[in-house]
Amino acid sequence: MFIVEETIAGPEAAQIPKQRGEPLLDTAVRYAEERHWDVFPGAWLEVVDRTQRCSCGDGGCSAPGAHPARDDWATQATGSATVARRMWSKQPTASILLPTGRTFDAIDVPESAGFLALARMERMELTLGPVTCTPDRRMHFFVLPGAAAKVPDLVRALGWPSASLDLVALGEGSYVAAPPTRFGSRGAVQWACRPTPANRWLPDVEELISPLAYACGRDR
Repeated sequence: MFIVEETIAGPEAAQIPKQRGEPLLDTAVRYAEERHWDVFPGAWLEVVDRTQRCSCGDGGCSAPGAHPARDDWATQATGSATVARRMWSKQPTASILLPTGRTFDAIDVPESAGFLALARMERMELTLGPVTCTPDRRMHFFVLPGAAAKVPDLVRALGWPSASLDLVALGEGSYVAAPPTRFGSRGAVQWACRPTPANRWLPDVEELISPLAYACGRDR
């Protein structure tokens, strides 16, 4: 089981409970071993002149310590726990990144819309997959692969011009940062809905798109 605190989904939640401490290496191995997710190490945080900076060397990095460290990251991603252990042993503080378009796609929405959608989904008794919340106030809903190709048509079918909503489907060629990856001094990625045996089988995006689109429309 993942070593995380229970979380409270819903717009009333003041904050998501913190994840308990666990080395990034062990967490990356758990994702590969227990969830069969591909993982790859990203950038990491360094202290330079008493200032925390991204290993990429860009002083204005928009996601310090939470982005790929190399251009060929897609070929580096692995579902092998043994390979993951070896990669993080070389750089134990590297962020944990998960490529989308393989074992899952992710629906990226603003945090405020995400919590509203979670509340509606609970009332609708929908089965959710894991959901992350990032320090830049975004939420990622894990769904079955193939969502990126479906979302534009699904949104239009609900009466929304796809460009009018702050809702993006991340598929092949994209990635998400996994807990407990840190975004510089802004904090760590955390679970809004943690991985459990019950949500090992992910929902299809068609099951979640209506409450997500509604929430994003309300959030405009």
